Amino acid sequence: MSKNKETSSPALKRSWFQGLKAEFSKITWPTKHVLARKSFVTIVVSIILGLLIFGIDTLLEYGIKFIIG
Repeated sequence: MSKNKETSSPALKRSWFQGLKAEFSKITWPTKHVLARKSFVTIVVSIILGLLIFGIDTLLEYGIKFIIG
């Protein structure tokens, strides 16, 4: 298959980059405070879920060992 000359023209690439630049200007970046708070919450929730999964796994392990042997 050959590439269509229309899709690889410099004008289309330029307009694509202009559109990309326009979209990036619409992004609202979080402040350091908001980023730190959300990162902290993510870490705490991950630790809590990890401990919860560990607890359930341990209980199931003891339960299965009790039933089997």
